[in-house]
Amino acid sequence: MLLLALLLALLAGCGKSAAEKQAESSSSGEGTVTCMGDATSKSPGLPAGFPELDGLTYTNIEDKGPTHVVDGWSDESIAGLYTEFKDRLKEAQYKVLFAELEQDRADSEVSYQSKDGKTEGIVALRASCDNGNVSFHITVRPA
Repeated sequence: MLLLALLLALLAGCGKSAAEKQAESSSSGEGTVTCMGDATSKSPGLPAGFPELDGLTYTNIEDKGPTHVVDGWSDESIAGLYTEFKDRLKEAQYKVLFAELEQDRADSEVSYQSKDGKTEGIVALRASCDNGNVSFHITVRPA
């Protein structure tokens, strides 16, 4: 009986709240998911020639070691943002290393390398916001 009580206590301690699960899933390998928030006054600090699309709200900009991270949201569609990022990166003579739009999963990635080959990164888009917005997570790091 004591063993059963200990086992139940251990199992109860292993559970996670819905908020913990949401926070974990929204940052596990996909980058931060930002569905709303006020625009930051900081410049996004993206590489020279990186396309700055209309309709993006930059909410968080930070350096994590050698990686520069820009997070925010847009009320544009995921397909529209994906196409515009991919096309505008190519127009700026960036090399698109990988591009994928998964409408059924409501996510998208565009991997790029800058024109001069010194930086690379990913534009990750997520259409998982309850308010209909699309979250973006842009990384820039040395190539």
